[in-house]
Amino acid sequence: MTLIAHPRSRGVKTLTLDSPHNRNALSAALVGELAEALTKAGKDDGVRAVLLTHSGNTFSAGADLRDPPDPDALVALLRQIVELPKPVVARVTGHVRAGGLGLLAACDIAVASTGADFAFTEVRIGVAPAVISLPLLPRTDPRALARYYLTGERIDADEAARIGLVTAVGDDVDAVLEPVLDGVRRASPQGLAETKRLLTARVLEAFDRDAADLTALSARLFSSPQAREGMTAFLERRDPEWVV
Repeated sequence: MTLIAHPRSRGVKTLTLDSPHNRNALSAALVGELAEALTKAGKDDGVRAVLLTHSGNTFSAGADLRDPPDPDALVALLRQIVELPKPVVARVTGHVRAGGLGLLAACDIAVASTGADFAFTEVRIGVAPAVISLPLLPRTDPRALARYYLTGERIDADEAARIGLVTAVGDDVDAVLEPVLDGVRRASPQGLAETKRLLTARVLEAFDRDAADLTALSARLFSSPQAREGMTAFLERRDPEWVV
């Protein structure tokens, strides 16, 4: 198992990404298991909200280069999080890279510890943050995204909050989460579902408009010679040939 689904506690279902051997990378298996767990949570009347968290020091390292998910499956997973009629709250206490940021952006609320950090590393292996842009572009500061998409720089937790990658930051992430989870527990299921529908309308418009084009772009880039060089260099822990 790459995903552990814990029993719910007072209406909150915790889904923990638990694939430490590859830093919770988005493999075909993990994407499939997470989609299945979200489907079950969505159908469970006892679940008021989903808490998405991780084991180890990495929320997600992005796409698994050895077992990448089908781009259509990743799009479907991101859309499933956005469309789920219950809030999905991310709890982050470590690193988030590349595709993992798409997962984070699809969540309704994201809370991070002060030690968490983030980076869009796609350009450094010869690809682009294509599919993950579907939830990211409508929700994140565009000028900041231009910088961090193009440079792959590391982003600290405070900067992530400033630009809208995360909702809130604190030394004790669970203390920051306490009023959030208390709030959703006090809200009615209908109120949550309809309010989420209002909040996600623009994001779903992006999926409807751009998903096919961005999926095709992702597939084309990942099969390109530069991407093969970039991924090989990453796996061999060396600089790719284009570094100057």
